[in-house]
Amino acid sequence: MIMGGLGVVVGIGLAVASKVFHVFVDPKILAVEDALPGANCGGCGLPGCSANAEAIVAGKAAPNSCVAAGPEVAEAIAAIMGMTIEAKEPDIARAGCTYGVADADVKFIYDGLSDCRAAAMLNGGMKVCSIGCLGLGSCAKACPFGAIVMGPKGLPVVIEEKCTGCGTCERVCPKNIINLSSVTRRILREYTTDNCTTPCQRACPAGIDICEYIRLIAEGDYLRSVQVIKERNPFPSVIGRICPRPCEVDCRRNFVDEPVAINFLKRFVADYEREQGQRIQPYKAPDTGRKIAVVGGGVEGLSTAFFTARLGHSTTVFEATSKLGGLLRSAIADYRLPRDILDWDIDGILEMGVTAETEKKLGRDFTVDSLLAEGYQAIFLASGGWDSRLARGAATTVETAIPGTYLLLDVIRFGNNAEGPIAVQSDVVLYGGGRMAIDAARLCKARGAEAVTLIFRETPDPALVPESELDQLKSEGIALIFNSGITRIFGEGRQLTQVEYQPLDGEERVQLAANTLIFAAGRLPELVFKPLDESDAESAPIKWEGVEPSKAPAYYQSTGLFAEGSVISDYSGAIKAIGAGRRAAATIHRIMYNLPIEHPENVVTPTTVVQDVDGVKAVDATTRQIMPLGKPGETAVGRDLEKGFNANMAKEEASRCLQCGLICYAGCGKSAEDKGSRDAA
Repeated sequence: MIMGGLGVVVGIGLAVASKVFHVFVDPKILAVEDALPGANCGGCGLPGCSANAEAIVAGKAAPNSCVAAGPEVAEAIAAIMGMTIEAKEPDIARAGCTYGVADADVKFIYDGLSDCRAAAMLNGGMKVCSIGCLGLGSCAKACPFGAIVMGPKGLPVVIEEKCTGCGTCERVCPKNIINLSSVTRRILREYTTDNCTTPCQRACPAGIDICEYIRLIAEGDYLRSVQVIKERNPFPSVIGRICPRPCEVDCRRNFVDEPVAINFLKRFVADYEREQGQRIQPYKAPDTGRKIAVVGGGVEGLSTAFFTARLGHSTTVFEATSKLGGLLRSAIADYRLPRDILDWDIDGILEMGVTAETEKKLGRDFTVDSLLAEGYQAIFLASGGWDSRLARGAATTVETAIPGTYLLLDVIRFGNNAEGPIAVQSDVVLYGGGRMAIDAARLCKARGAEAVTLIFRETPDPALVPESELDQLKSEGIALIFNSGITRIFGEGRQLTQVEYQPLDGEERVQLAANTLIFAAGRLPELVFKPLDESDAESAPIKWEGVEPSKAPAYYQSTGLFAEGSVISDYSGAIKAIGAGRRAAATIHRIMYNLPIEHPENVVTPTTVVQDVDGVKAVDATTRQIMPLGKPGETAVGRDLEKGFNANMAKEEASRCLQCGLICYAGCGKSAEDKGSRDAA
């Protein structure tokens, strides 16, 4: 009886303790942990599979975050979480430094230190460049899969076959010079002060890795050189003929003699590819199953399509004319850009997986909402400016590509005609335009508009609107908003409903009713359209919004449409339109995956202070190769005026490249006084 009583007491105590001290374990965590391989390798960045399972259930890690498991495990975990996953391209570690400590003329000796992180913390870890690799091999030691070794130059070398993209090397590198790399990452990323960039690369509007493609030319690997160029430029043959070459202005050989013929070298390898008849394409991400529409088959539109296709999306270009190419086809002489050269580059874009539909005009053959209804997850408007409109013979027509939107020029020209092509509705917003916009506002009131609002980016200026006239405009029912920029527009079906504006000196955004929007610019703004929340009724009009793509890094802090740096007609150079196309593709991708579209704070701009040099040493002066020209009378229609480099000229010119880093470069001194080396810093 005593023992039985003790048993009852102990049982009651244990029962109470189990309730008091019970630790609940989410069965979903247990299920995910059971699905994981149990390797506890740490490649996911967490201390073991249990921690990874908790992170997956908490939404802090993806179902495919385990680098030791295959796609079937990711699919099983996604099923547990009630999710689906898309095919994921592999991440590969990639070193961002090309000039090792052993090559530097001035370097620090790390006595007693064998870890990069310790060296960076104790004395800054500099050799000369504050970004470059310290060469102590912490990334190689930390890699759990033996995918990194230290090469003969004291730089990490990645064995791609072994790399799982776990990111361990990226986490342990104190200088941020080894990063995970993939097609998607390379397209989405802008250069920052954490990257080792060269002067020519920073000057290029497309951000081409110039040193790398020239190095490959010097080695005779022409096709791989083309592939490097196409990482950021889908028009190598075209740009090799018409680029204004801002990269050559910043070439460090200017300190010695003349800049490297960067653009002519680009043309050489692009022509080599075409002459071989062997199309070389850059890498492409797996198919995502998402549909993208690009309106406008000019340089920017085709570039956007090229990069969205490389991101794995199914992209269709809609062009109003019968042929793709935009102003490249209509505004450049044949002897500067033969049409077969243009067609070769365009065909390469289509071969990347882009579909083109010509003689299809937005607002006539399809609309924003009709494309969204067909299943397109995003639409990019790159219809071009007034000069593009002139080229396609549409100067005397009014185009309404975006529902309810017009150009101020058209309103002034046709606005008095109540039966004309411009439908002025109840709520009108005019954006910019100065005195002409005020005249147009009064015209809209006369046409029956109930509410008219003028939004100016400028601050109040008596020269623009005298104070006495402000009161007069208010009495006429015309509101004025100064120092503000339009940031988004909203619509429902084929009707504009609202615009959103933001004060340039504040963060608060205001939405304003609008069913007519008038832009005082030579073009409609570049916008990415996406559907809003789906309506409950199947027959209800689709709600949509138009978002501005990310701006060029030099202007990333400016606010709103047609801000400083925004294109107001057409781009001054095709290479700038290519850069804008990549940024548009990155914006589309980020919007679809709900990723932020802002630039990082440390993005490199033309005014960013970076380490640089103001002279070079141990570099012999050499002669720049001169582009051969056709003889008088030899240049027929469709023939190049410039004949291009031959292989010997290209290799000779490529050897002039100093293979720069941030503040390092490979000298070309050959005398004993130059130490017989190629080391300079």
